[in-house]
Amino acid sequence: MSSDAKGGRPVTGRYWQEVGERWQVTRLQRLWRRHNDRVIGDLLSRWLAGRRFHRVLKTDLFEEAGGQGLEGVLARHGDCVVGIDLSHATAGSAHHRHSRFSVVKSDVRRLPFAAASFDLIISTSTLDHFDTLDELQSSLSELHRILRPGGELLLTLDNPENPVVRLRNALPFTWLHRTGVVPYYVGVTCGRRELSSRMRRAGLAVEEIAAVLHCPRAPAIALTRWIENAPLLRAGEQTLLVGLRAWELLALLSTRFFTGYYVAVRARKGSD
Repeated sequence: MSSDAKGGRPVTGRYWQEVGERWQVTRLQRLWRRHNDRVIGDLLSRWLAGRRFHRVLKTDLFEEAGGQGLEGVLARHGDCVVGIDLSHATAGSAHHRHSRFSVVKSDVRRLPFAAASFDLIISTSTLDHFDTLDELQSSLSELHRILRPGGELLLTLDNPENPVVRLRNALPFTWLHRTGVVPYYVGVTCGRRELSSRMRRAGLAVEEIAAVLHCPRAPAIALTRWIENAPLLRAGEQTLLVGLRAWELLALLSTRFFTGYYVAVRARKGSD
């Protein structure tokens, strides 16, 4: 299991339960989460345009527990949507907000589903919270196992080609957490080339890869917090969100993997 650098404890369901409970109370980064969800949702909508899937799995319910999350994308493209999370608090809050979801408390490394159970899996920043790449690889193998032949996996991870992400991951979590830069545990990740290789090793064929979320994260979060805490400025929230989304034009440039905070992959399981 992953190690919590704060106290040497394993980052288990209990740790994520505490994180989930705290975030339900504090509602930190509300405006930033709206921006994040919109950007990821736009990418997934483009990748899924015009298609509908019978059974869809979402591997992390953090976004849906605190707001709209990807509920709109999931509703448009899935007949039956199942969500998993390691935290009871997060899963319960997501189900309360979005009652059409079925939720299951589960570890993505050991999924309680039969083989070939899902037509589509959406995994947003779930597999970048482990200590080792072996855990990431075992999770990819589990996702491959429960995908039906021909099914798709849409996945995002922290992008280590972005120098800010690389620096953050190189610094001690204890220090970053104490200063408030990182509100919860972040783990290992891998860039587009290694991720593509690991997906192939798991039996998944990469069909498209992208860099997403190009807005400078730390100043943007500071700005959104300031507006959230200033009632007289809240009328400008929508204008701010439009401005933040304009940064996504950087995805059109050759430097996109240098500026994007996430690497995103669309992959398919081969037909038997």
